[in-house]
Amino acid sequence: MAAFLRTISSSLRTGLVGKTIQPSTTLSAARFSTKAEEPAGETRPTVRKPDEVARSHLTDFGRYVAECLPKYVQKVQLTSGDELEVLIAPDGVVPVLQFLKDHHNSQFANLVDIAGLDIPSRENRFEVVYNLLSLRYNSRIRVKTYTDELTPLDSAYGVFKAADWYEREIWDMYGVFFANHPDLRRILTDYGFEGHPQRRDFPLSGYVELRYDDEKKRVVCEPLELAQEFRKFDLSAPWEQFPNFRNANPPSETIETKK
Repeated sequence: MAAFLRTISSSLRTGLVGKTIQPSTTLSAARFSTKAEEPAGETRPTVRKPDEVARSHLTDFGRYVAECLPKYVQKVQLTSGDELEVLIAPDGVVPVLQFLKDHHNSQFANLVDIAGLDIPSRENRFEVVYNLLSLRYNSRIRVKTYTDELTPLDSAYGVFKAADWYEREIWDMYGVFFANHPDLRRILTDYGFEGHPQRRDFPLSGYVELRYDDEKKRVVCEPLELAQEFRKFDLSAPWEQFPNFRNANPPSETIETKK
């Protein structure tokens, strides 16, 4: 048996030596020819690609919120690709925020930020933006409302305790008054400061100045003195020089809701 196996193995070695092994060029060519060609599209790698599935879900949710709160929701839109914005009436701040926080299908339990915006060309020049986060659904939403110099907004402190300092900051910077706030005081400027720095009608030179008084050994606030000669100060608002920024950027898509 052993002699038989040695005979077979020797014959196989003889056959392999007599043959010349050719390289598999056909397989290599096929491998290179089947390489997938990259689609011609977005050439900027840092720009986030739009997610059509997420846009569809946000559109459906925006319509759902508008149908549940038709008294307060005035417009629903998508901006910057797939960011949902709900534009509401000023008297709907507390009901809308309470709905988005407690409803089972939303659960936006985190108030990330409250921002202010001043556009003097509008009738209601101030815009207040509430940024909400839902950890349960890993989603964000932006709620916007509007007001003027005299009309107060309802405080969101009863819904989100985190709104305390955010609303104090907006009151300090823009002069938007929040009704039912437990402690609405200035938070960034000094005591006795006149005016609101982020208003676009605030003069660039200001009305008062701060300096350290060596005699009183403290910082004093006194009226601004301009002692330089041949120096002109124009106290009018300089923002009219930039007409391209008077109005906000248009949304990428407006979601149709029931009238």
